[in-house]
Formats: sequence, C-alpha cells, structure tokens
Amino acid sequence: MQEESQEAEGESILDLEQEDLKPKPRPKLAPRGIEMFTVCRQHDETGVSGEGVIIEGVVLGTGQCIVHWLYPPPRGGIAIFDSMTDFVKVHIQPHPGNKTIITYQDGEQEIYGD
Repeated sequence: MQEESQEAEGESILDLEQEDLKPKPRPKLAPRGIEMFTVCRQHDETGVSGEGVIIEGVVLGTGQCIVHWLYPPPRGGIAIFDSMTDFVKVHIQPHPGNKTIITYQDGEQEIYGD
C-alpha cells in the first residue's frame, strides 16, 4: 500500500540511494555530558551512612550513574550503576524512612520517603 503511494508520486522504494540503505558503523564516541548530584538523608534507618549529604555522584551522558559514598572516612566508597533509576531502586526506595533528597546541579530535586 505504501509502495503504491510512493510510486504514484514518482519515487519507488528501490529508487533510494544504496548508501542510505547500508548499515552504518557505530559512532566512535559515546554520548557526552555529566550531571552532578548529591544525596542527602534526613534520617539513617540502618545507622551506617549517617545523616546529611552522604553521597556525591554523577550521571554520565550514557546514562550510567557513578556514586561516591562519603563514608567511611577518609575515602568512602565508589559504585557504578547502569542508570540513576537502578541506583534509586537499590539504595533509596528500600529506605523510605530516610526521607532522602537528591539534588542535581541545576537545582532540581527528587524527594523520597514518608
């Protein structure tokens, strides 16, 4: 049906440039852009990380999320997640009593908890 309408307009599917139809190589570079954020817990249900700003992190242009726990001193710990959603599912949503606030560098905030 679509082929008929294109032929009626004087262009056939077969008239497309062959180069347009060939598979293209993947781009050499991943998407760019880094968005920073902090995680603040108003309470600490487990008593492990403490209260206040406990994490600094970044979301890469690829969507991956890197978090740096500020505890235990002096260096804390680092983890990489496939996405910010995965990080939130593992470390934020299971602890609604923490009343967690994620604040991005542009000032946008996500608030979780009771």
